[in-house]
Amino acid sequence: MNFVKENWLGILICLVIAIPAYILGLIFPIVGGPVFAIIAGMVVTIFYKNKTKSQSGITFTSKSILQYAIILLGFGMNLGSIAKTGAQSLPIILSTISISLIVSFVLYKALKLHPKIATLIGVGSSICGGSAIAATAPVIGANDEEIAQSISVIFLFNIIAALIFPTLGSMLGLSNEGFGLFAGTAVNDTSSVTAAATAWDGIHGSNTLDTATIVKLTRTLAIIPITLVLAFWRTEKEKSAGGTKVSIKKIFPFFILYFVLASVITTIFFAIFPSGMIHDGGQAVFCFLKTLSKFFIVMAMSAIGLNTDIVKLVKSGGKPIFLGLCCWIAIGAVSLLMQHLLGIF
Repeated sequence: MNFVKENWLGILICLVIAIPAYILGLIFPIVGGPVFAIIAGMVVTIFYKNKTKSQSGITFTSKSILQYAIILLGFGMNLGSIAKTGAQSLPIILSTISISLIVSFVLYKALKLHPKIATLIGVGSSICGGSAIAATAPVIGANDEEIAQSISVIFLFNIIAALIFPTLGSMLGLSNEGFGLFAGTAVNDTSSVTAAATAWDGIHGSNTLDTATIVKLTRTLAIIPITLVLAFWRTEKEKSAGGTKVSIKKIFPFFILYFVLASVITTIFFAIFPSGMIHDGGQAVFCFLKTLSKFFIVMAMSAIGLNTDIVKLVKSGGKPIFLGLCCWIAIGAVSLLMQHLLGIF
């Protein structure tokens, strides 16, 4: 009862913001529900100053609901299908992730960026945008303003990529398979990957959407090693800084293990029931859980928006945007280079 009493108002406010934001994300997938939710939350918080009664629920939504969203995301991962189709893209995925992390580290040093923002933008650019940022933020202890700024940067280049990549791919003479790999490795959020691939299919009468989506899902699995490495890195860093033993249990991202478990459950189910009525029923359930995951992310982003000072965000946005631009260009260039080297281009 205490939990309900302390948190109901904040959770309700986030829910009220999240519902229209989610719907708008469906209508305008190129923008996506999470971005609408962050913007709406930041606008609401300009007028809603006194959050004494709702702050606990808002914090619960931005932290715990965000982790539940990542766990449920695992139910959209059939590891068997990903392994079969995603194997070809693995060298490209590993190369683009590596270059993004290297660029973000070099520019973090050169521009004296905040380390958590640099980490979130590097991981978000290289893996899967908002989902990767959502998974990484609690591991490195990022606050809501740092999450909001990183999401905003990723959103900017998602929009640009979705708009120009189909034309750029045509100019470069990419094959349908090549563009599917390009979109899946060089565009961040699933909604933007879908938008870019759908636009390409509309122009060329092809079916690259499936390829691009599976490549994107394969990239998403990189959340697992990245968050685990960051957890151990943070533990060692805090040990060195404080001179005291830091408990890995306090930092270890246990929700990532549940994410893996959800993926394994999904894979086993579809291996046992490859077709038929049970398969169709299970598919409906897993589809619902995946949709719920997306809604929880939107809900968490509304909470993050409520905790973000939009004026401060705009004033401090120059260097993070430049970092996002450099990561975005590097990932696109390496994706195309690797395709050329592998003979796919």
